[in-house]
Amino acid sequence: MTQTTECALRAKEAARVLAAASAGCKNRALTKAAEAIETDADAILAANDTDMRAAESAGTDKAMLDRLYLDAARIKALADGMREVAAMPDPIGQVIEEWDRPNGLHIRKVRVPIGVIGMIYEARPGVTADSAALTVKSGNAVLLRGSAGAYASNAAIVRSIRGALVREGLPASCVELTPDRSHDSVEEMMRLTGVIDLLIPRGGAGLIDRVVSGSRVPVIQTGVGNCHVYVDDSARPDMVHRLVLNSKLQRPSVCNAAETLLISRGYPHTAELLKTLHEAGVALHGDAAVCALDGQALPACERDYAEEYLSADLCVAMVDGLQGAIDHIARYGTGHTELIITEDGERAAAFARSVDAACVNHNASTRFTDGGQFGFGAEIGIATQKIHARGPLGLRELTIYKYLVSGNGQVRE
Repeated sequence: MTQTTECALRAKEAARVLAAASAGCKNRALTKAAEAIETDADAILAANDTDMRAAESAGTDKAMLDRLYLDAARIKALADGMREVAAMPDPIGQVIEEWDRPNGLHIRKVRVPIGVIGMIYEARPGVTADSAALTVKSGNAVLLRGSAGAYASNAAIVRSIRGALVREGLPASCVELTPDRSHDSVEEMMRLTGVIDLLIPRGGAGLIDRVVSGSRVPVIQTGVGNCHVYVDDSARPDMVHRLVLNSKLQRPSVCNAAETLLISRGYPHTAELLKTLHEAGVALHGDAAVCALDGQALPACERDYAEEYLSADLCVAMVDGLQGAIDHIARYGTGHTELIITEDGERAAAFARSVDAACVNHNASTRFTDGGQFGFGAEIGIATQKIHARGPLGLRELTIYKYLVSGNGQVRE
């Protein structure tokens, strides 16, 4: 039996214990885990430094280095997120709906854990802490398979969390990290039907496509983000500059950063906006109309319109008003987050109705598509599929339901 399968089987046994744990027990364990992460910060940062030096030596790109990097502030954010999750209402046992039948049966639809969640993800050791917090609180065990380049960081975080679980009387195997860093472990997790109940891949398009297309285990597809910002005729220039710059530059390496800017041909301040973007250090890839206005813009090719740059690059296109923007997003969007900047409420409503995405924003940065910003405490990913879970995945999205049927001796005729 391989190491990955052994980890998965331990997680399956732990899930049975965790499913029956009280809310108080889970909350205390997460609070202690947050304290442990802060107490062990020096060890976690030292492990992260090992990963960072190896990644830099390997020529890893800036976007991936940013996702891998931890500092004191990010460690504190991980611990705070864990405390936020601990403070949230426990979804397990919640009655979603209930009703009585004419024969006297009483039926309740109740939230229960899914079981074992498999996480396959790249870089981002913060995903390790967030995944552990959300799965433990929702009564699920988790099997983590982070990227080989983040293994030291992930292992250090997992050690802190597992120690806290044990001190609260929960199995350490509620949170398992496979030591197998080969590609074989990913393929193995994709075949572990009956052991892993749900896989969540989190990373670049290549990883997500590989898992979605090859897994026998059910998959929630997450977050490749070609997020668009559409500037309508009526948009206020001050708001446009603030929202476009924040959506693009607040943290360019993440999936909810803007990658494409669509500007209505009727917007009167386009040249000023392009100048502002250049001054902020944004590299523009423009269509013919944009390049005619701005001699610094690089001509955009077909690939640019679909690109998730994860950098300070931005594709810019002029469109024929609202319908032009909707049509462009329908062709190139990834179902993540789309933003309209407008003072026209009817156009905003039409945009929201017509654009197919997990999150549609009106006059608010794309960077708000985030579990913490939505009040979920953390997220385990951002789903772009059309299934029960869409957008930031929080506690409720990590539950399923069962029906509890109560009677007083009824039999079916």
